[in-house]
Amino acid sequence: MARNKRSREAREAVVEKVDGGLAELIPDRDRPRAWTLLVDGAPQSHVDLDDPAYLDFEYQRRIGHIVDLVAPPGKPIHALHLGGGAFTLARYVAATRPRSTQQIVERDTTLVQLVRRELPLDPQSRIRVRGTDAREALAKIADGWADLVIADVFSGARTPAHLTSTEFLTDVRRVLKPGGYYAANLADGPPLAHLRGQLATAAALFPELALAADPAVLRGKRFGNAVLLGSDRPLPVAELTRRCAGDPHPGRLEHGRGLKDFSGGAAAVTDAAAVASPAPPPSVFR
Repeated sequence: MARNKRSREAREAVVEKVDGGLAELIPDRDRPRAWTLLVDGAPQSHVDLDDPAYLDFEYQRRIGHIVDLVAPPGKPIHALHLGGGAFTLARYVAATRPRSTQQIVERDTTLVQLVRRELPLDPQSRIRVRGTDAREALAKIADGWADLVIADVFSGARTPAHLTSTEFLTDVRRVLKPGGYYAANLADGPPLAHLRGQLATAAALFPELALAADPAVLRGKRFGNAVLLGSDRPLPVAELTRRCAGDPHPGRLEHGRGLKDFSGGAAAVTDAAAVASPAPPPSVFR
């Protein structure tokens, strides 16, 4: 026991320059083979190599619930991850749905090299990593390939403008199988104009929507993450509500009339008018 404790304490952060800024892998002092990835001080991912089904970040836990409900338990799926980070969610899919086929798209190839070296993937995990722009890669995916598309793309702490439009989501919808799920990590703060615009944009492509977040974020009290879920089939709203409410940091799920009211009549975003998501205030990462 003492030897394990010393080993955890001896681990040091790994700091390297990547295309997107300064990447840091910070050891988790409570979990012997777990790390948090930061880029320019913004937390990007948490990975536990001993337990890839463990999700530490609130928003990743909520996307994990979506992974659990996209198909019967344990059934392999085809998953496309736009944005890689430390490959946390792809590792989760591989752990909970063995034999799944996955593609990760991550533009920052030096970050990919760092993660592959320091946090290696299981060679049997059937995960392919592609170093290119998310929208360019999306255009090359076959129609109806994916059961699940996860969008978690940030340049620094902002989602690039070209990944916020109806044109982008039209291609996402093309790639999804009938009944497939689209899950997006969105970040916004008061007055929540970006989040409302993204809801309107998704509503133009997906007849079924839900939004999960910390209640304080949904009330516009603070900057934070919200997970958007879209599909062309009815969503498991009751089960998602139960799971989000039972998280260590309980989340609220909005859907139906409540979600429509929340969007407040915002207009869908097109390529011509798209802008990057707002930068978080400096206090968020302190």
